[in-house]
Amino acid sequence: MATTIRRAVIPAAGLGSRLLPLTKATPKEMLPVGDKPVIEHTVRELVASGITDITIVVSGGKGLIQDHFRPNPALVAQLRADGKTAYADAVEEVGELSRLGHITYLDQHGPYGNGTPVLNAARNIGDEPVLVLWPDDVFVAEVPRAQQLIRAYEATSCPVLALLPMDPADSQRYGVPRVKEDLGDGLLRITGLVEKPKPQDAPSAYAAIGGYVITPGIIEELRSQTERWYEHRTGEIYLTDAINTYASSKAVYGQVIQGRWYDTGNPLAYLTAQFAAALADPEYGPHLRRLAELAEDRP
Repeated sequence: MATTIRRAVIPAAGLGSRLLPLTKATPKEMLPVGDKPVIEHTVRELVASGITDITIVVSGGKGLIQDHFRPNPALVAQLRADGKTAYADAVEEVGELSRLGHITYLDQHGPYGNGTPVLNAARNIGDEPVLVLWPDDVFVAEVPRAQQLIRAYEATSCPVLALLPMDPADSQRYGVPRVKEDLGDGLLRITGLVEKPKPQDAPSAYAAIGGYVITPGIIEELRSQTERWYEHRTGEIYLTDAINTYASSKAVYGQVIQGRWYDTGNPLAYLTAQFAAALADPEYGPHLRRLAELAEDRP
């Protein structure tokens, strides 16, 4: 029987260079999508999926993330004294996320690459499986993406990657899995990933997007990768490299996620996520649609 997944890691130490100068002073994780900073969407997804221990791995200049989730009883009391009950409730609820998710923060140390924050956090995880979600993704789904990944892990007791169907023309933007077996309900046995292949070389019609269940075996691969880096001081530490090495000899699965994915890591993707969130809002959506109609009617 698979170990229950209680823990999650959110790597939030990146510079957000593709969004400069917007991210010069504001962490990319704190940019709003709808009425919430993008990282709050990720935290809410994890809490809704039953995760009780969230580690956010940060770097210098990311204090706003901690400030956002930190409870602020003085502000809540002031808002209530001013009769601004709805605002007080909203601020209090964000602070409650910190308790429900037992959010802790860890400074990133080590070589550059998205595998390093996972290895940093692993020191506090032990031999448990852990979810890894990026802080600049927003998923809109009836069943949270994190919960879909947890279910796949419970069915397999193996590492799991989040997948989405892909237009073959987009293959050079993603890691594309080699699919060994389709087990139904979107669960696929995979033997590795091909990074950004040409369309004619793509091994499947799926893209690996943000979201992983990582097991101790993957952590060991990250440790080995990091030890080699310290010997040669070249390259970066990538989580997908560790998964690829592991998958060459052991079982790894992909779960095709049911839902809509919004990446916010570049200007166009961020604007798309903002626009989609605004259109979906019951208060703002109708007004924005009217504005769009007026714009279309203009010569």
